[in-house]
Amino acid sequence: MNPNRTGQGMLFVSLVIGMAMLTWFFAGVEERQYNPNADPSSFAYADTIEVPLERNRFGHYLVNGQINGNTVAFLLDTGATDVVVPENIAKRLELPYGRRSQAMTANGRVNIYRTRVKELRIGKITLNDIDASINPAMKDGAILLGMSALSRIEFTQAGNTLTLRQKSG
Repeated sequence: MNPNRTGQGMLFVSLVIGMAMLTWFFAGVEERQYNPNADPSSFAYADTIEVPLERNRFGHYLVNGQINGNTVAFLLDTGATDVVVPENIAKRLELPYGRRSQAMTANGRVNIYRTRVKELRIGKITLNDIDASINPAMKDGAILLGMSALSRIEFTQAGNTLTLRQKSG
């Protein structure tokens, strides 16, 4: 056995393992920059629950939460009237299709279907019976968290943090 070839083989294997570890590490860094709120913290006070959200590297507030017990990603959008669910996600969540109507979006007029979300959670904040719409033209992987949900809570922004606040009672 040639010791030089064995050394070169060990060096090659070490480089491959090192590259794999760096790829794994930086993929996690990139994901945290895209959605720094994948596991949002909640703070409970006497009559208030607060969930602080960090702005992502694109300037948006993206947060993981749940609809009817299923994990989803929300993009906060104060310009959206409703919670807007892309059709592929609505099918996975088994949301009921209601009355068909039209909505005006940034991309023009689209057909949507009315629906209701029984339970929506972000951290320890829970909202029930939320108006929503299913948008077949929407291809994004995030659900727009619009005013049909946001109007039920308080939210304030300071710097790169947006704090969601739910009062009890």
